Amino acid sequence: MRKKLTTAGTPRVRGEACAALLLLLACLASEGCFSNGIVRVTSEEAFQRALQRKARFIIIDGDITVRNGLVLTGETGPVEIGGTGTLRASPGLSTAVLRLAGAAQVILRDFEIVGNRSADSPKVGLPPWNASFAQFSKRNGILVEGSSDVRIENVTIRNVADFAVLVSGGRLIHLEGLKIEDSGGQNERGRNNTTGGILIEEGTSDFQVKRCTLRRLTGNAIWTHSNAGSPRSRRGRITENRIEDVARDAIQVGHATGIRVENNTGARIGYPFELVDVETDGTPVALDTAGDVDHTVYLSNTFHDVNGECINLDGFHDGEVRGNVCESPGDFTLYPHAHYGILFGNSDPNVESRNVVIADNRITGTGYGGLFLIGTGHTVTGNRFLMVNRSRCTGDGKIARCNYALEEPDMLRSGLYLARRANRDSVTRDNLIRGNEFQGFGTKRWCITAAPGVRLADNRIEDNTCADE
Repeated sequence: MRKKLTTAGTPRVRGEACAALLLLLACLASEGCFSNGIVRVTSEEAFQRALQRKARFIIIDGDITVRNGLVLTGETGPVEIGGTGTLRASPGLSTAVLRLAGAAQVILRDFEIVGNRSADSPKVGLPPWNASFAQFSKRNGILVEGSSDVRIENVTIRNVADFAVLVSGGRLIHLEGLKIEDSGGQNERGRNNTTGGILIEEGTSDFQVKRCTLRRLTGNAIWTHSNAGSPRSRRGRITENRIEDVARDAIQVGHATGIRVENNTGARIGYPFELVDVETDGTPVALDTAGDVDHTVYLSNTFHDVNGECINLDGFHDGEVRGNVCESPGDFTLYPHAHYGILFGNSDPNVESRNVVIADNRITGTGYGGLFLIGTGHTVTGNRFLMVNRSRCTGDGKIARCNYALEEPDMLRSGLYLARRANRDSVTRDNLIRGNEFQGFGTKRWCITAAPGVRLADNRIEDNTCADE
């Protein structure tokens, strides 16, 4: 015989659940209440107490002035920090507003951080060669050091003196939907000192920067960096971000391996002019590279109005550059730092340029040539370099911005230049250059040329088209 079901206990169970909910709501209506690990905070002191009590959920309510800096450590435990409030740096705060030091399983979402950048902020240059940015640049929005399994989502960060987000030596870092504006510092000459955006440094692994918006930054927007003696950053994705009005690089991959940079967009890279670091050759670049970078892909990124270089491949090897677009067709006075379209380099003494695929990119508007190439085993196919040599260099040095390397007159005027050296001597041979289009000033005459000591015949060059404007 089937047992008859009964609901005799249901009203009591429902009543207990309702009472618990009412108790929780009443608790959250008062500051510092600790119920089920959830606490609402309206002051820095309450926030610190919540961390000490290992709250699982901290709700930021209202405008909280941060005078000492908020620190999460490995003792904090798993925590989610959210809300619609603001963490505001006091004028005297000289540390990060929010710092994660050896923390794990942390989620930050939806709130706002406002820094204390002002006209009186200290003007400093780059850190010493043996110091990380985390050791040197202190007035950050969020500093993540030696931490793992960190998610930062939909946080707005503005008016920060140094970096909006600085991740140093982290693992499993996910940044998504951040809005970063009006941040970064200056050096002693009033130029940018690289700060302002998102920096991932010192061997951070398994990270993602996705769907973030970065505007009006003095330095780089998104970049990876590690000191030469440090582990390279690895296994990262930088995708679907929007970058506008930065005075240095939109995206830089430095000393890293296994990075995908794809479907990012941007405009006005290298602006305003007066913040460009001309004294140390800090040419703005849409997609930049530094150090030792391999097994990395730059794919389908689009930038408009680049006052510098479209793509710099200094230290880039065994990787791909496909389907990227840079459009800079405005009046040439808008691009006083216009340079090459794509420029290879070899400043890292341990790296040789080799085995790079450069395919189906379109670059419109360069100060000099379309492609400056060094190294071996490269495949250059299906690219379009339009409006090249807008400086109208002819090799005689009569134009001021063309008065360089006059012993190699083809260097600045050619559509594609096979070079004998960049930062140091290089072997340039065994490259495939096929099906590319070059168009610009004098391009039909100086389309694909080679430096003294480099032989065109040592490379496979076929089916390219060359035309003057």
